[in-house]
Amino acid sequence: MRLVVDENLPWIEDFFATSAEVVRLPGSEIRRQDLLHADGLLVRSVTPVNAELLQGTPVGFVGTATIGVDHIDQAWLQQAGIQFASAPGCNADSVVDYVLSSLLWLAQERGFTLKEQTLGIVGVGQVGSRLARRLKDYGCRLLLNDPPREAAGEAGFVPLEQLLQEADILCLHTPLTRTGPFPSEKLLGEQELRQLQGKILLNAGRGAVIDQVALKKQLEAGLQLTLLLDVFAGEPELDAELLDCCDLATPHIAGYSLEGKSRGTQAIYRAWCDYQQQPADKSLEDFLPPPPVECLELNPGWSPEEACRRAALLVYDPRADAARLRLALQQLPSAEAYQQLRKNYPLRREFSSLQVEASDPQQAAALRALGFLLKP
Repeated sequence: MRLVVDENLPWIEDFFATSAEVVRLPGSEIRRQDLLHADGLLVRSVTPVNAELLQGTPVGFVGTATIGVDHIDQAWLQQAGIQFASAPGCNADSVVDYVLSSLLWLAQERGFTLKEQTLGIVGVGQVGSRLARRLKDYGCRLLLNDPPREAAGEAGFVPLEQLLQEADILCLHTPLTRTGPFPSEKLLGEQELRQLQGKILLNAGRGAVIDQVALKKQLEAGLQLTLLLDVFAGEPELDAELLDCCDLATPHIAGYSLEGKSRGTQAIYRAWCDYQQQPADKSLEDFLPPPPVECLELNPGWSPEEACRRAALLVYDPRADAARLRLALQQLPSAEAYQQLRKNYPLRREFSSLQVEASDPQQAAALRALGFLLKP
């Protein structure tokens, strides 16, 4: 069997070498001719998978090591009899870590604490629900918006209009949908953006959920908005004018922790084994290296939030990714910079990999709430 694989997927040879020949290619450059002798295709979010790519090829299995599936034409795959597998939840904790590290850094920069803020989460799926759980345990006031879940009869949600008015920090974690009763494309248009004066907007979902033309127009008209963006409409091309307006800009790497990417590989490995009717006898625990820091001891003089900030930025500091993007854009066209940064992404672990030794019960409670492992 032959698998064509996005080169950015980790542990591919470790998981798949005994069951298939592996051909690695840049995800954004996979073309139909590359698949004319392939039995399966494994991708991430940068490869659109549809009839144009697959028709007339022998591919019988497609796996995406991602939560989002808007790059996959699932209806066509089903019609063509091609088995499909995704990895829901694989990198959700990585994205949550990205959000928390970014907000804890910003809180220090702006002189506020997270507990003083009202946080609005739009899209309460795999990522949004985990972010909400950690922030609730931490003691934050939350406003949640998820029309599909609300329509299904679930409680606890507020209208988007209320969230825009009352939230100090707005976090977007919706999938990108263009049809159906609740399309998310350009969910934040000119009217919605006007309501964000003086607020913080973080998008680690999909870039096209924000109308970028309207956003630039409002910023030019004087909208004061703190922008933390990991995703952009039109990727891999990046809008230079919008990047200049960002307080933090990163190249769609919120979910790029080693654990997040590896769980995605493990999920599609298991689906591939089911497709092949063979046992899935390998596990992620066989490959993950030990964390870079065995245990972090915290200063007893630090407040619970300062302790969390120190631990979070030790594990992952988003400013490093933002600096790499700025530097790459000085040297390369935006699409090339975007692709190179994702291809050569440095090793990054999740909060849960770091064991911390708190100095008091208040530190311990805050650290545990945000996802750190407490030393017994």
